[in-house]
Amino acid sequence: MFLCPISDLRKDIQVRKIALLPITSNDVDFASMQTSESILRMELSDKENISLVSRNKTISVMSDEICDEAECAQEIGEKLEVSEVLICKLNRLGEKIIVQYQLIDVKTGKTILSDRATSLSLEDLDTVMKRIAISVSRLTPFDANQEVGNIVQQESMESLRRKARYNFGVGFGYLFPTEGYNVNLEKSFTINAYFDYDLQDYSSGLMLGARQGFAINIYGNYLFTKTDVCPYVGASLGFHWVTHEGIFYANDKDEDGIELGLKGGVRLFHTYNFQIFLQGEYIMTFNDYNDKAIVFTIGIL
Repeated sequence: MFLCPISDLRKDIQVRKIALLPITSNDVDFASMQTSESILRMELSDKENISLVSRNKTISVMSDEICDEAECAQEIGEKLEVSEVLICKLNRLGEKIIVQYQLIDVKTGKTILSDRATSLSLEDLDTVMKRIAISVSRLTPFDANQEVGNIVQQESMESLRRKARYNFGVGFGYLFPTEGYNVNLEKSFTINAYFDYDLQDYSSGLMLGARQGFAINIYGNYLFTKTDVCPYVGASLGFHWVTHEGIFYANDKDEDGIELGLKGGVRLFHTYNFQIFLQGEYIMTFNDYNDKAIVFTIGIL
């Protein structure tokens, strides 16, 4: 069995030469700014794919210049003969500190990576700087680098699940039979109650309906947009007790059965506390009558 020396493995790593410019700040004390920069330098230096230019060499090239823009960063990077330059700035906003960082490609002057993080306290800057170093090393957004031991305070205060908005609503419309039901039935009035959970990209819930009998089902919808006009498609599964009357009704046939629905529609005022929806649904009830129908409804959540 052949073992590759560790030194040979490291040769395969593409090392990027980076310069970290002195961190600038807006209403953050000098000691915190210096400590943050020191932590960030140490974390970047520990990355195998990064060769970090020393602080003394960087300052000697900059003289007394303060740089927090891409244009001057590119010029400094050319003087230092590096491939990338990292700019970092601390901005106080009330009790929070907003950390902005930008990685510049010296050859093209374009931004490779640009992101920001929120620190709820000065102590939290330690974790923020460690995450920024990972972000720069992997060239990934700040939020994509959550690991055990590096969760910032703001993230720990947020739920691990997406927050859902609970809605209650009512819809009404008409059921138009396509197969089964009563032969002479052209349409029937329907009214439905909805217990709905609205997430960022999906909604789901429970529907209780009076539509040529009684129906109860659970449903899920995919929401195409996050704007006030939100088209959606979805499906439902439940149970439907269908009422059959007239000469074609037979006592030995089951009226109730599992119901499957396929639907689509649009939600209006989606970003408000109330929503209006327009919906069309094709429902199939698996009973002895093989009932099928199209249901059009309008409602409010």
